[in-house]
Amino acid sequence: MELQIIQNKIYEIRGHKVMLDFDLAGLYGVETRRLKEQVKRNIERFPADFMFQLTKIEWNGLIANCDNLPENAKYSPATPFAFTQEGVAMLSGVLRSPKLYRSTSVSCVLLSLFVSY
Repeated sequence: MELQIIQNKIYEIRGHKVMLDFDLAGLYGVETRRLKEQVKRNIERFPADFMFQLTKIEWNGLIANCDNLPENAKYSPATPFAFTQEGVAMLSGVLRSPKLYRSTSVSCVLLSLFVSY
């Protein structure tokens, strides 16, 4: 796993360092819709300081200023969810990925990157 690539997926939004749902889904090896389903099923574990949905204005600003966003995400009708460091940690606990070991190791790398970013 290329650490620089992951660091480039950490954004500062609303004064928080966050990662977006589609980037996390790719790192955990699940589809974005599955990630969102698990979050919605466990919404009580994700308070506002763990996760929030970007507004259209925030999303359009990010699209305008970032070259590394996937094309399909840019044109999605829904704005992405942003996960803080705590949200990323909680996410690894609610995802039912067949790659559980991978999820655990990905979480450890992500959390250390948040701290060093």
